[in-house]
This record gives sequence, C-alpha cells and structure tokens, in this order.
Amino acid sequence: MGEILGIGTTHYPGLVGTDEDLPGLFRTILQDPGLPERLRDPANWPPGLREEYGDDQGLSAARRHRAAVVDHFRRARAELDRFQPDLVIIFGDDQYENFKEDVIPAFCVHAYDEIVIHPFAHRQRPNAWGEGPETEFRYKGNRQAGKYLARRLLEQDIDVAYSYKPLHDELSHAFTNTLLFLDYDRKGFPYAVLPFQVNCYGSRVISQRGGRRSLADPVKEGDLDPPSPRPARAMQVGAAVARAMAESPWRVALVASSSWSHAFLVNKNYQLYPDTPADRRLFEALANGDYDTWRNTPLSSFEESGEQELLNWAVLAGAMEALGRKPDVCEFVQSWMFNSNKVFAVFRP
Repeated sequence: MGEILGIGTTHYPGLVGTDEDLPGLFRTILQDPGLPERLRDPANWPPGLREEYGDDQGLSAARRHRAAVVDHFRRARAELDRFQPDLVIIFGDDQYENFKEDVIPAFCVHAYDEIVIHPFAHRQRPNAWGEGPETEFRYKGNRQAGKYLARRLLEQDIDVAYSYKPLHDELSHAFTNTLLFLDYDRKGFPYAVLPFQVNCYGSRVISQRGGRRSLADPVKEGDLDPPSPRPARAMQVGAAVARAMAESPWRVALVASSSWSHAFLVNKNYQLYPDTPADRRLFEALANGDYDTWRNTPLSSFEESGEQELLNWAVLAGAMEALGRKPDVCEFVQSWMFNSNKVFAVFRP
C-alpha cells in the first residue's frame, strides 16, 4: 500500500522576480484607466494596504513577503526530503499556456517520461537567482505512474484526460514555479514529478487568457467560456486520486499549488487587494478539517472572490478527507498589495 504525504503551497509568479519587481502588478493596476480616481490616493486605501505601501512603495513589505514565503517553501522541501517520495503529483492550473483554443480539459494527467524546462528563456526582467535565459532544468517523470493513475481514475468514473508530451508551452507556470520554489536553494530535485492539470480558470481561460483584464474593458458576459469543474467535483477527483495512489506501490506526495484569492480577479475591490475574508473562511475550515464547507461552496463564490485557483486545493482537500486527515501544519501568509494571500499546509501520513 502506498504511503501518501499531502502538501499545500503556491506558485506565485512574483517570487520568480526580484524584490524590486514584486509590487509591479500593483503599480500596473494603479495606472488602470478604469480605476476610480480616489483610489489612486493612498489616503483612501484600507489601513493594511497603506501600511504595506509605506514610504518606499512596498519594497520593504516585498522583502518581508518573500522571506515568509521562501521560509515556508524550505519547510515544505524539508517535509519532502524526510518523506522521500517515489513520486510527486502536483495539482496545478493552466493559464492559456499548454492548453489553448484547441482543447481545454477539465483535468489532465501529464504522464511524461521527463520534464525539461527553460523558465527564463522569454523573461525580460531579472530573476531572483540571477540565472540566464539559457538555464535548463530537467526533472524525472514517470509515465507508468501517470498511466496507472489515469486508468484507475477512469475505472472510478472520473473521465480524466492524459498526455505524454506538452502541447504548446513546455509546462504551465503552476508546475514550473512550484518546482523552482521547492528547490529555491538549488540543491537539486531528485523526485519523479507527475503534473495533474486542473481547469481552474474556466470561464476566463480563453476569454481572459487566464490573466488580468483592465477595469476599463471587462469581458462581456456573452464572451465568457464554459465554467470550471465545481469545487465538489474537484474534491471527488481528489478522493479518487487518494484511493488510487493508496493502492499503488509508490510513496506519493500530493502537492496542491496555488495562491488563494487573486486581487486581479476581484473587481469588487477594484483589483487592488484580494478577498481576504473569503480566504479566511476557507482557511479556518481547512485547518479544522471541515471539508463540507469546501464541498458546499459554489463555484460562483470562488469566482466572485478571485479564488479560481483554489480548485487545485479542493482536489487536495478531497484526497485528504478520503484519507481521514486534517492538516498538521496550516499557516496563512496575508498580503494586501502582492496580489494574493498564500497558504501552506502539511498533511503527514
């Protein structure tokens, strides 16, 4: 019987860049022509946002935010190293990267033999490690494990897609950033990786290309795409994954990777800061093992609060519920001006 470790983390793109660039998205939103004029003045912001902005436009807060997030990644890596998994399954989304107009699967197992990425090849700004555009990373895949998982899911009436090679990009940043951050200190990543794509962006994956849209030019209702799977369905999928891998010969780490509420998707806050009350509600439920709250939260609530990517965590939540687990570690890293709150969780065997 396979042992299973659960980990929740983030793939926050800002962490790839430098501290000076961390407030970049916030600066962009301040220049949005659709932003009400009064909100360009810090005097009209919530106190927490003013405090982070400070007298250096967020640079000191950026350094503190990076330090907190990197510390959690080092702790997550230590959990992996103690567990020594045969396989790391990462639940991540695709923001118009590997999947585009030709196909948008609800769920897809990337059953690759090897993963090769060049994360800085097209990046115009410096990265946190000072690595060049030619930098290449290679990770072990496990096609047999991917085929096993897809087959076992299909046998449980989960109609999952699978792939043996990338379609467009090498791999979406939900997966590549997770791997870069779990090896933040560049000591290597020896574990086989099985990416598991979740269509988190649903109605905005094509129409908004899984990214930000100007407040002055919102997507018209008729241009929206079909929706994502519901949180309850994502949890069903997670439970099926847990059952499959518990009966496998492998020691498996299940890793959910996403930040929580994304400010650029929260138009009720004019994209300036995330919906922290909505995040806190789900965080408290997760910390207490209250999985019914997650299951009963409608997709519309996720979308209104910019929590689309929490479908990745819903898959993990379903898996951990099926295994009878509550988190041993569950910590909330709040942010006002750095687009999203981050949560880190560990579910030990």
